Amino acid sequence: MTALLRYQTALLVRSQRWLAPVFLYLAFLAVGVRSGQPVLDSLGYAAAGLLPVTAWLVHVCVNQEPPAARTVVAAAAGGQPRAHLASLLAALGCAGLLGAATTATVLLISEPASTDHRVKVPLPSAGAAGLLATACCVLLGAAAGALCTRPLLHRRGWSMAATVLAVLLALVTTGSPANEAVTGLVTGSLTGTVRVPLLPLFLAVVVAAAAGALACRLTSVRG
Repeated sequence: MTALLRYQTALLVRSQRWLAPVFLYLAFLAVGVRSGQPVLDSLGYAAAGLLPVTAWLVHVCVNQEPPAARTVVAAAAGGQPRAHLASLLAALGCAGLLGAATTATVLLISEPASTDHRVKVPLPSAGAAGLLATACCVLLGAAAGALCTRPLLHRRGWSMAATVLAVLLALVTTGSPANEAVTGLVTGSLTGTVRVPLLPLFLAVVVAAAAGALACRLTSVRG
């Protein structure tokens, strides 16, 4: 699996298809994150933006090989599910690294205070909550990407439309792990209370694992 991950990651980096989602995310951050802003608000904003970015990266990784190349890689890897899993994990890992770097940057430039700047917020706790919220959004984005592309949806138009809808629902639906994690940061900022999203993270892991398992299983049937 290590060799497969290196292969998929190298394909992603060399293809430069990661530039569009990453640059759009940086533009998103430039609009909504400023030096001196309340740290929890900025962490929630940054985490939310990673959900569509991760789904986009999953689309890129899953579809970056021609069909003939996918067949060869699957034969060498011991089956299509294993090769497909490597592409999902490569996208997930790249999005996770981006999220960790963003969280660290936000902690450095933000003010450790509540929204009204009256209550001090402990940075270590805020950083932990921000990282877990980022993980929730990355996992939900990976799940959305896995369910809305090959092998479940092969047509690019339907795939992109379904991904946009899935990402939107994951962000705005009450009870969604991503929504709960981001909302916890933003509402906690009002009073300076840090809410560590442990339950949302657990649910996000379950959803992402189930989506990935389903997608990998169906690669043997639908290609």
